[in-house]
Amino acid sequence: MKGFTREETRFSLCGLNCALCSMRLSGYCPGCGGGAGNQSCAIAKCSLEHGGIPFCWTCPEYPCPRYDGFDDGDSFVPHRNRRQDIALAREVGLEAYLAQLEEKRTILEQLLAHYNDGRRKTLFNTAVYLLPLEDLRLVTASLSSRPELEEQPVKERALAAVELLQEAADHRGMSLKLVKKPKKG
Repeated sequence: MKGFTREETRFSLCGLNCALCSMRLSGYCPGCGGGAGNQSCAIAKCSLEHGGIPFCWTCPEYPCPRYDGFDDGDSFVPHRNRRQDIALAREVGLEAYLAQLEEKRTILEQLLAHYNDGRRKTLFNTAVYLLPLEDLRLVTASLSSRPELEEQPVKERALAAVELLQEAADHRGMSLKLVKKPKKG
């Protein structure tokens, strides 16, 4: 949507965590309403039609029919936690939620810098996106407590990180694979 801008670009209108998005981390997207990027968003148009609301949950019509089936599949980032993330942002307050996002972003950057063997970016991004912060703290503490990993090839470090993230996900009964949207028709 041409001319659509937002003050807060780390958390999208609809509840996606832009601060953790691989497109944003790579410099390809400034976040929801941050200028160049996905300006054809129907939700951005809806925001303008409703007086420029900063987040969908501030709209008196939230949750509206736009959310029906919206989380049935993922794009390049998980969509399945949006309602949960919105609820958490409302519960703890936007600033506290954004502080948690920044801590998660730091963890993601650490995983990518020290444990990515060139094949783990999507998995690390998905894990950081979906797992609660306390689980991610435990994973990073566990990795840090193993100084022998520093001397291992990156492939071995990556496997150790993946194993810990997968254990955390399994403990929560969640999948770290992106869910393909069901085909229509």
